[in-house]
Amino acid sequence: MDSVRGIDRRRLLRWSGVAAAGAVAAGAAPANAAAGTSYRIPPDTRPGGAYDRYVAELAAEGRFSGVVLLSHRGRTVLSRSYGMADRENAIPNREDTAFTLSSAGKPFNAIAVLQLAQQGLVDLRQPIGRYLEDFDQDVAGKVTIDHLLSGTSGMDTPDEDVQRVFQSREEVHAYQEQWARQARLVGTPGLPNTTHVGAETAIPALIVEAVSGRRYWDYVEEHIFRRCGMTGSGFFTRPRWLTDPRLAHPYMTVAGGRQVDAVRHLDQGSSLDYLAGRNPGRAFIDAIGDGGFATAPDLVRFARALRDGTLLDRPWADVLLAPRVALGGASFGTYGPSADISGGQWAIQRAGGNPGVGANWSIYPDSDWVGVILTNGDTAPLPEMIARETQAITGAAPGDGGGG
Repeated sequence: MDSVRGIDRRRLLRWSGVAAAGAVAAGAAPANAAAGTSYRIPPDTRPGGAYDRYVAELAAEGRFSGVVLLSHRGRTVLSRSYGMADRENAIPNREDTAFTLSSAGKPFNAIAVLQLAQQGLVDLRQPIGRYLEDFDQDVAGKVTIDHLLSGTSGMDTPDEDVQRVFQSREEVHAYQEQWARQARLVGTPGLPNTTHVGAETAIPALIVEAVSGRRYWDYVEEHIFRRCGMTGSGFFTRPRWLTDPRLAHPYMTVAGGRQVDAVRHLDQGSSLDYLAGRNPGRAFIDAIGDGGFATAPDLVRFARALRDGTLLDRPWADVLLAPRVALGGASFGTYGPSADISGGQWAIQRAGGNPGVGANWSIYPDSDWVGVILTNGDTAPLPEMIARETQAITGAAPGDGGGG
């Protein structure tokens, strides 16, 4: 479902996060806040510091439109907004502008499953067929919820129809459900897989629906967004995207370098399909298990709620974040975000991208930082921005995963 120009598949998996970080992440006290130790805010994170100057330069060059935010122990250290949320109506991006998340919203899916597991309503060891009917026999009997959440299902699915324009929530849901049921087993469940399989996102969402009796979008809004106080977040439909001044429009680059509003120019057809990925304007609402809209402050609230027991009891938060799959070097995969050991700290991150869309949220549990990057353009160098954010907070050089 993701497609980001100039990034190969393995790199995309790493920065958009097939999963992530250690069990230490959920409960560890900030290492630098130990008794008798004072903590100094890194100068590079402050207004006017290296990270602030870097983002300002990107914006001045026309390469970044959006919001960045750095928060330490729940207090904002740096917040910057650049560019326009809606160029046609001259509405600027602001700190409270909501951006579509693409794959940065996928961990909501895993959290929903684990909330039900915490209640004893879902068993992660059980195969898909325990909860859902009408799946291929091998998929239903051999692929467990654990395989789905860890990205080790061994499944494959046909490509989605990226040309289709949806007109209702019901139409999107029916298509996604029918598409997910076409999943077939092509590998061995439990073995690492570097290929992103969309059904590994859709099927857990269908299980959430089967067990809870609620549509996935409604369940997440009630049991994640509202619990966290994420008042500016939701699964908004295309009509609202077109009319709500608080929602950022995605500006994608087409032939000749021209940028167009992917929501307003839905009728341009194949001229917008210059990438292999989905035009975000074609969907009526985000696919089940994926996406959503959020503001930068809301993502800070989400990150803190993930660690303080608001969303999951502490042991279940550890289940979400425990390392399961080695991705290479000091990078690991879990049920949710991706995680690297950087400068001796965990950097837990989840990113997503589509034409005209880029998003990332990061948690640095050892020093109690949260970072957010949201952009409504496809010219922002998101992986580099994430690396610069991590460098500012941890002091590690870009690419340093040595654990310091």
